Amino acid sequence: MKFSELVPQLDLALASSLDNTSPLDPEISGVAAVQEAETGTLSYIEGGKFAQHVESTAASALILPEQAALQQAAQARGLAWVSVKYPRLAFSRAIALFYQPFQPAPGTHPTAVIDPSATVGKNAAIGAHAVIQAGVTLGDHVCIHPNVVVYPDAVIGAGTTLHANCVIHERSQIGADCVIQCGAVIGAEGFGFVRNATGWEKMHQSGRVVLDDEVEIGCNTTVDRPAVGETRIRRQTKLDNLVQIAHGCQVGEEVVMAAQVGMAGGVTICNRATLAGQVGIANQATIGEGAIATAKTGIHNDVAPGEIVSGTPAMPHSVYLKVSALLKRLPELARSVKDLKKQANG
Repeated sequence: MKFSELVPQLDLALASSLDNTSPLDPEISGVAAVQEAETGTLSYIEGGKFAQHVESTAASALILPEQAALQQAAQARGLAWVSVKYPRLAFSRAIALFYQPFQPAPGTHPTAVIDPSATVGKNAAIGAHAVIQAGVTLGDHVCIHPNVVVYPDAVIGAGTTLHANCVIHERSQIGADCVIQCGAVIGAEGFGFVRNATGWEKMHQSGRVVLDDEVEIGCNTTVDRPAVGETRIRRQTKLDNLVQIAHGCQVGEEVVMAAQVGMAGGVTICNRATLAGQVGIANQATIGEGAIATAKTGIHNDVAPGEIVSGTPAMPHSVYLKVSALLKRLPELARSVKDLKKQANG
């Protein structure tokens, strides 16, 4: 499509004015990363940090931030451009114009096993060797990929997609428009054992897992059910691959977690918190609204709303930066201490 046809579909509410578009109008056939772009593709620059790519990219058009210098550089190279407040968001919408994920047609594969007591909504797609057990409710337009297993009495909301080989355990409730990626396990038993006179006694996990609408769960992520009550993940929260949500955790709205985050039982994550890769959280800790934990942070106590923490044990990020700077000087400091001891001992 022509660049002039594409731009309005990016939602110009993202742009400060219609004047933030160049007059050039190349044909756009796809999207690409700025370093890998070819003639006919659209790419984006997120900020001044990547300004050098304007001089070298082979893209025919760019989505730019609202920076006059970048606009002038693109214009000088003969590149079409549109300037918006949020280039990455606009580029995300551009991708959707050229790519749609695989969506199987409605219908049930002949090898799928569906219990007669299950309820299947309109236009559901159920793939090969999927197993839908007793009392399950599948909403309209649900998509079940091959080898998915849904245990008894689970509820899957309208428009939700369950990718291949994921497992939804008994009584789990999944809202509308959720995405559960391959190999994820929702509602399995929490890690509950109690000491008795001879060893460990199993505590049955009678609770359930509830995912609200538009939650996304990454590949091989696990969300465990508790002994009593529920483990809950609220609206629009997004989990990466290999995340562990233990029994009884409460995760708020619009939370994001990168790969290999792990939390013990009873943790509370408040709305819009961000957990980077490999963050670990101890039992019963609360992460406040909008707080951020950087990669590999070990959290043993509560984190205040809006706070940024790093390190193990977790500390304010500003303190962590100072500690990290000192760590580099430890060999030098050790030599200085050794020299001082020699001088003191004569």
